[in-house]
Amino acid sequence: MLKKSLLLLMSVFILLFSSCNAYSIYESKNEGSHYGKEELSQRNADGYRLKQVVVFSRHNVRSPLTKEGSAVYDMTPHEWFDWTSNSSELSIRGGVLETEMGQYFRKWLVKEKLFEDNYDPKNINVSTDEVRIYANSMQRTLATANYFLTGLFPVSDMDIEHHMKFNEMDPVFNPILTNIDDKFVDAATNQMEEIFSKKTERLKPDYKLIEDVIDVKESKEYKEGNFIEFKIDDSEFVLKEGEEPKVKGSLNLACKVSDALTFQYYESDDREASFGKNIPFEDWEKITEVRDVYEDVLFTAPLVATNVANPLLKEILKEIKNDKRKFTFLCGHDSNVASLLAALSVEEYNLPYAIEKKTPIGCKLTLSTWVKEENPAEEYMTIDLIYQKVEQLRGIEMLDEKNPPAIYKLSFKGLSQNEEGFYKKEDVINAFSEAISRYNVIDIDNELMKEN
Repeated sequence: MLKKSLLLLMSVFILLFSSCNAYSIYESKNEGSHYGKEELSQRNADGYRLKQVVVFSRHNVRSPLTKEGSAVYDMTPHEWFDWTSNSSELSIRGGVLETEMGQYFRKWLVKEKLFEDNYDPKNINVSTDEVRIYANSMQRTLATANYFLTGLFPVSDMDIEHHMKFNEMDPVFNPILTNIDDKFVDAATNQMEEIFSKKTERLKPDYKLIEDVIDVKESKEYKEGNFIEFKIDDSEFVLKEGEEPKVKGSLNLACKVSDALTFQYYESDDREASFGKNIPFEDWEKITEVRDVYEDVLFTAPLVATNVANPLLKEILKEIKNDKRKFTFLCGHDSNVASLLAALSVEEYNLPYAIEKKTPIGCKLTLSTWVKEENPAEEYMTIDLIYQKVEQLRGIEMLDEKNPPAIYKLSFKGLSQNEEGFYKKEDVINAFSEAISRYNVIDIDNELMKEN
């Protein structure tokens, strides 16, 4: 319980401190944004009873993946934000935000009567099978799971399940390619290049904007001739057995800079985040689009997504089919969310109230099982992306019914919804099973035909 008390005390301190800082926060509804406008709508669950929730979460706000002394640091004459954590680790802000999200889920689950208030999964009178909290063994995912658990069950000292040494990737969460051959590599590379080709024109102004924001022409890398400009025609895709999909060239480097700018934006005010330029929200969408394109190209090509998401598809399906389980929380990465949704054939979407339009920081892929109160034998599911809006992230705003996080309903090809937007549970299970089966028997020729 000491760990829980310290985490909560730190959260209160940071919340009080943050309230003294003025943030220029985006308050409009994305009208005229780079991606256009998509609205959110609350789901009506009248007549349904919540039976089970399975959450797959991306970790919350972290420091950039790059370290001081890297090319990213040498590409600007400016000083990056003074991060509150080591490279790639969850920041203090990330911990506070995740605790708030855990508290929001706690209130929701209590309201829906899935749990009683102050529920403790370790209570001697509670089945130990009711709750599972499982994270990748990286610092940012373990820490995220701990903070979420603090908000979700504040009176419990339940342990976080993880299977590897600290900061070692768990195979369940590691988006690496397995069981591939030359035919697979050729076909998957073609799919990736097709995705990339459709986005190259949009990358031109994005690249130029990033160069201008970081003042690259005043940097060490530029003056020493190590960098001239980002190019859209120098990307080379690399697919190898036992490794994550990779890309060499400008897209890789631009993504690293975009990553650092994105997290600097979350952690500081507008002027500081843009090195004194105070650029509009729409430009932050363009900067972050580079990360979105990188993620789409590497992890959403049908052949790649089906391959790298296979372990997680199996893990989530196991949880959905576990009748003893009430709540599951799995914590991994944006690449996991992207490949999962692609493997399950999610319809195209661009998220509102976010600069990351596909897998925003801390997002929760939430699969909820409901039963009709008039006929409990009928099971249905809702599938949503739940994430903190930009103003909630930057302002560290408390979440409640009056100020909820964004809840975006996902739609999947081939799955029909009823009038309330619910899927039949058996249809969702079949979608998972079919995606899993495609790993073992991948019809490459058919996949390419579908793409064309």
